[in-house]
Amino acid sequence: MRRREFITLVGGAAAWPFAASAQQSMAVIGVLHSASAGAFAPLLATLREGLSEAGYIDGQNVRIEYRFADGQYDRLPEMAAELVSHQVVLIVAGGGDRSALAAKAATTTIPIVFTGSDDPVKFGLVASLHHPGANVTGVSLFGSNLEAKKFALLRDLVPTIPRMAMLVNPNGPTAETDVQEVQEAARAVGQQIDFHRAKTERDIDAAFRTMVQLRTNALLVGHDPFLFARREQLVTLTGYHAIPAIYEVHEFVLAGGLMSYGSSLADNYRLAGAYAGRILKGAKPADLPVQQPAKFMLTLNLKTAKTLGLEIPAKLLALADEVIE
Repeated sequence: MRRREFITLVGGAAAWPFAASAQQSMAVIGVLHSASAGAFAPLLATLREGLSEAGYIDGQNVRIEYRFADGQYDRLPEMAAELVSHQVVLIVAGGGDRSALAAKAATTTIPIVFTGSDDPVKFGLVASLHHPGANVTGVSLFGSNLEAKKFALLRDLVPTIPRMAMLVNPNGPTAETDVQEVQEAARAVGQQIDFHRAKTERDIDAAFRTMVQLRTNALLVGHDPFLFARREQLVTLTGYHAIPAIYEVHEFVLAGGLMSYGSSLADNYRLAGAYAGRILKGAKPADLPVQQPAKFMLTLNLKTAKTLGLEIPAKLLALADEVIE
């Protein structure tokens, strides 16, 4: 062995226990997320709020290690395995079922808290909502069950729509189920609807070019972490092409979108943080029932409606939980 290599080896071996002992004094929580850090920054802040309510503050008595797949779902298994190798005490899986499934495949012992599964029983994350039964629990989203409702609300807003479209991410675990659900709802009322699939920023631009060519009159944006992360792009394009659209959560409407219907992602992340805190204090995931949305919110943006030349029907205004003027 060369002298330089020997010194490096000894130095590394000597330094490692010291670094490890410094880290071991503070529990490490892993956050595995399917989307990008910037797009989900406000929601991750509410996750930390939930943790702080349980007495755990990042950088003081816990440390959070983040892994973001930036919409490339095939990276999630490797990232989950990396967190496990770092011996995190808990994994928070954000950004849909893909990240939760990757975390579950990576460990059967480290507790996992998901922030928003569409159907945790269907996807095998838990045995049942009330009795998860293993090392996984969290907060459900049930977004895949709302697409037909979003379709109906969009038709209530624009009742005479010659041509409607739906945009989905084909990599999403419920994408094709969502398409079938809306297809059936459209067929029942004789509505013509086109389906566009986008898993990259360029795909979204291409989908809108096609919508313009087809003279699309309204758009339903499917629920998906990648599409949520591209909300600024989606809101800008629907505004530029004057296409009334409905989205999954009110963050789209806050960004200038027309309307949304779904559960509160901020609440989901806060609850997931609180669950993580309870587990750090000794609770077992198997004993913590999956939390479900308390309500689904309809949010309307009157300023955007005016820009599009639309008048919000009194029926929708009466149903709205939040109206942005």
